[in-house]
Amino acid sequence: MGVWLTAAGAATAVNVVLLVALLGIWGRNYRQFRSKHALALSLFAVLLLAENVLAFYYYVLDPQVATLLNSAAPIAGRAMMFVQVLELGALLVLTWSAFD
Repeated sequence: MGVWLTAAGAATAVNVVLLVALLGIWGRNYRQFRSKHALALSLFAVLLLAENVLAFYYYVLDPQVATLLNSAAPIAGRAMMFVQVLELGALLVLTWSAFD
């Protein structure tokens, strides 16, 4: 499952970068316009960023969890990678629309 775990970790790292960029844009928009929509998007980014930082910690930085995940069934690794890649796709669309 090493390849799948590596792919999930890489997707999670990109998710963190995109979420930091989105949080910067949405936070700036909230400070400028004081709209509930920008505030909600900022809070969404904070919560999703916390989830992705925790996932990155488990996939890459914590050796015990990484060993446990590497010894799990390959289908579990594919499923975890698939969820992270779907999330990456969604964040790419949001980032594209935010920078447009």
